[in-house]
Amino acid sequence: MSQMEIAKSIELLEKDWDVDPIIKDFQLGKRDDVTENSIRVKDVIFHIPFLNKIKKFILWKCYWPDCSNCCSRQGRLPLTSHDLITIGSGMKYQKTSDFIKNETVMATWEEASPDGGVTIMSGINLKRKQDETEADDGTHIKCRFLDDEGSCGIHPTRPGVCYLYPFSTWLQNEKGIARVHATFQFTGDCPGFYLDDSMDSMNEILQEYSEIIYDYNFKSSGTMRDGLGSISLG
Repeated sequence: MSQMEIAKSIELLEKDWDVDPIIKDFQLGKRDDVTENSIRVKDVIFHIPFLNKIKKFILWKCYWPDCSNCCSRQGRLPLTSHDLITIGSGMKYQKTSDFIKNETVMATWEEASPDGGVTIMSGINLKRKQDETEADDGTHIKCRFLDDEGSCGIHPTRPGVCYLYPFSTWLQNEKGIARVHATFQFTGDCPGFYLDDSMDSMNEILQEYSEIIYDYNFKSSGTMRDGLGSISLG
């Protein structure tokens, strides 16, 4: 996302939530003291921002059900092979092919890679609105399965990518071994980020997400092997 898009998202967020000015400046790229603390939890390496001048970590907690921005402002919902089966079955489709035809859309998008490059992704995405097209990819659309109470109408078979939030994840080759990495998504949409002197308050969350993130990477890799998506370096 561009800084302009993030600024617009924060402006919308501030209408309903108090946003820490330090975290706001961080998300807008106005801090010059940002380093990264890497911590391995089970099979996932988390990269957590640290602000040197004030000696604070940027951490996260979820405010659901008071907040459902992650469901109302998603840019896309890529599906794994596992998602296609479980969501299709949950929506009473007898054939996965019919589910794909009626409920999904193909899209190609770019993501920034950890080394500063660009990764081009292609895959099958769940339609966030019934008439969604590829032209809608990357735009903020409220998910059609989100109800008025902030609950998901297809939970617990919602897309695996939904369980990842607020993290993004990638695989990195380290001496011939694929390591799973994860870091926060800073899009300006989430009110859950806060400052703390240590990472202790997030220990349980990191333990929980390490399993979710590792499982998602395993299923995502399988989707590529099944020919239902592709990744290439730009």
